[in-house]
Amino acid sequence: MEVTISPQDLARYVAALAYEKKARDIVVLDVEALVRYCDSFVLCTASNPRQVRAIANHLLRELKGFEGLRRGSVEGLNTARWVLVDFGDIVVHVFDEEARVFYDLDGLWSDAPKVELGDLAALLPDRTPMTQAG
Repeated sequence: MEVTISPQDLARYVAALAYEKKARDIVVLDVEALVRYCDSFVLCTASNPRQVRAIANHLLRELKGFEGLRRGSVEGLNTARWVLVDFGDIVVHVFDEEARVFYDLDGLWSDAPKVELGDLAALLPDRTPMTQAG
């Protein structure tokens, strides 16, 4: 049975995965009515280049093979100040603190409605290690 997920729910899940790697200031913008190439932007901030890379790589790993999700380009991993990951309907922007302020995508896309995120931790898969019965 194929399970379908709406682009907004997928964007929330992507936001939760970023949250899992300690991303801050996570915002999901519904840009479907404003652009033709995607439905949502996920914006988040990391403390340093190592964390920027960790968040982007975590998303790529966790969403590999996700039903109906295509992986487009990944830009900016080398410098890790602003990494863009294109998942088709969802475009993720992982910024370091300075790049988030400088490029101000939140302000540039201020006419895009923000998606209510709710409890991001509740969207994450259970990662509790299985224990063997003794």
